[in-house]
Amino acid sequence: MSIATPYLLFLGDAADPLAAKVAQGVKDWRPENAVGQLRLEGCNADMGLPEMTLAEGREAGAKTLVIGVANRGGVISKAWIEVLLDALAADYDIAAGLHNHLNDIPELVEAAAKHGQALHDVRVPSGDFPIGNGAARPGKRILAVGTDCSCGKMYTTLAMERDMRARGFDADFRATGQTGILITGGGVPLDAVVADFMAGAVEQLTPGADPDHYDLIEGQGSLFHPSFSGVTMALIHGGRPDYLVLCHEPTRTHLRGLPHYPVPSLAELEDLALRTARIVNPDVRVLGCAINTAALPEAQANDYLAKTADQAGLPAVDPFRHGTDALIDALPR
Repeated sequence: MSIATPYLLFLGDAADPLAAKVAQGVKDWRPENAVGQLRLEGCNADMGLPEMTLAEGREAGAKTLVIGVANRGGVISKAWIEVLLDALAADYDIAAGLHNHLNDIPELVEAAAKHGQALHDVRVPSGDFPIGNGAARPGKRILAVGTDCSCGKMYTTLAMERDMRARGFDADFRATGQTGILITGGGVPLDAVVADFMAGAVEQLTPGADPDHYDLIEGQGSLFHPSFSGVTMALIHGGRPDYLVLCHEPTRTHLRGLPHYPVPSLAELEDLALRTARIVNPDVRVLGCAINTAALPEAQANDYLAKTADQAGLPAVDPFRHGTDALIDALPR
């Protein structure tokens, strides 16, 4: 999929900052591609980018309007259609990573054809996937697992790829969600793969490699989240990780979208994730903890990380804030 850059990020009427995690990921990891943001009335997310109209975005060089919202259920809101039609008329391509597709909306398809623009549905798996077999394969794999959804799994693996490459490791980030695919240009939108083939899709995404090669697998969902645990299980069994990184956001009181479920502890995550991963790889071990401290001031974040490292007996870092050297140092050399 070739998506024209740079982007104008459409935040729509996002209910909160987490609902705009696609836009946040693009802005943080490909800032050169994010020229501005377009928001509707009632939007509660802000990327800190210049506010732009469609015309202003085109003037700034934007070629694609990226729907930066990943709302619950992944749907293109009817309230957005007018803006999307205006974007096509203003010579924008449109890219989205939602479960209902741009190319399934007749008025958008008609307008795209009329104006000669492209509609990119990122959350559409391409090709055929095998059924997973759990067999050992050469190379090494690191998987981020979380206490909850949207707690820093993608940021952790992207940061590890960046830092490992800087230190001379042979390492590749493997995108498994729409944001990672928009950032890197490739991957598998795992939650859109038929369930029987999810583990096989992960095996195909992380094939046998040189013994010193590392695949950094983007995590999804959480084993503890009743809504999205299936995709996490497929990543663990299909990825057959050698190492796990435990991801956590410390200010949450309940699972994302489920106020009746508390967030589990890192100790609970370590126990369940290891037991699950040992089904396919008895030698798997935990590298450390990746803590998303974005909501904490620096001093409080440092204190939380120090306490976490002491309690867990593992390195504890904020990958985006402080880098991942402590996690990489835990790898055997």
